[in-house]
Amino acid sequence: MKAAIGLAGLVALAHAAPAAAFLPGPRRTFLPRLAGIGVPGQVALTFDDGPSPTSTPQFLSALDRHGIKATFFLLGAQALRAPKLTRAIAEAGHEIGVHGWDHQCLLRKPPGRTHRELLGARDLIETLTGVRPRWFRPPYGVFSGASLLSARRLGLTPVLWSTWGFDWTEGCTPASIHRKVMRNLGDRGTILLHDSDVTTGNGAWRATLGALPSIIGDSRRRGLHLGRLSTTLL
Repeated sequence: MKAAIGLAGLVALAHAAPAAAFLPGPRRTFLPRLAGIGVPGQVALTFDDGPSPTSTPQFLSALDRHGIKATFFLLGAQALRAPKLTRAIAEAGHEIGVHGWDHQCLLRKPPGRTHRELLGARDLIETLTGVRPRWFRPPYGVFSGASLLSARRLGLTPVLWSTWGFDWTEGCTPASIHRKVMRNLGDRGTILLHDSDVTTGNGAWRATLGALPSIIGDSRRRGLHLGRLSTTLL
């Protein structure tokens, strides 16, 4: 009985331990590549939780005005609902990564379901865009052991972020998002923002859209180049 309990404990630990990578300070220090910290002077601009027909096209227009190509982490369920928009993201020259199938925490999912969903999201994005995704970022930034194993099998590279704008929260503003992003940016890294409120429904994406010009302008004044993850993590 004790052996069985001990084995179950080890299995649970292996399943949950990768979630510790969510902690941003230790991640930046000890796992810089997972935090998206790569080439000096290069910053990856990334967006999660889309695509959303309500908001994503406005982000595409804003990025086009500023001449920036970004990386969008899409949910499989959202891509299935908006196939033309998914193609439009790729056709505009942006990079697409896998954000899972839905926005449920992967710690709540058994390994088989996790693998099926990551496979489904990867293959759907490839079918719609003609490009196989390279990157994987889990919902909430929380990995499970099974998700890391599946990502490796599927040729997906795990990546999180080095700074974020807390732009999904009630009451966030363009100023608060800009301040929080720039506070931890440094001379390289990966910015996490959200082009969709499909997981909250609170309309916070409008504040994110409003923050983009100041984030872009401030980054450029620092001599930083904003682009896709593939230009940052070579």
